Amino acid sequence: MKAGFLVLFMVVSSLSFAQQNEIEAITKTVNLYFEGMIQRDRTMLEEAFHSDARLIGYRGETITVTPFEIWAAGTVSGSLRNPDDFQNSIKAIRVEGYTAMVETELYWPGIFYHDFLTLMKVDGKWKIVHKTWYEKAR
Repeated sequence: MKAGFLVLFMVVSSLSFAQQNEIEAITKTVNLYFEGMIQRDRTMLEEAFHSDARLIGYRGETITVTPFEIWAAGTVSGSLRNPDDFQNSIKAIRVEGYTAMVETELYWPGIFYHDFLTLMKVDGKWKIVHKTWYEKAR
């Protein structure tokens, strides 16, 4: 009986450790997304997103569906941003096998974004494959 509990404890502990490793890898990917936007760094964005990713949300009353390539090109253009003006955070992470859902909040000058990111593990790396957002003026 004691041996059974020991085995169960070891299985649960190893699952928790594996899950924690996945959460850390997912967090790294989401932070690349955050930093890539702030720094306007295409390489960071390409590391965070799958090349076939889609970004969907409303701009005012109009729903927009944007392929990653078009979004990234627009995101990296423009003047440098002051990182102190941006506050991004991860609110929740849920992992099931090779898929994950991440809820984020982004407080940017004049606007608030609430993102839901879908990630998949592709070739051993977590990639954002879909982003849905809600925005409102601050």
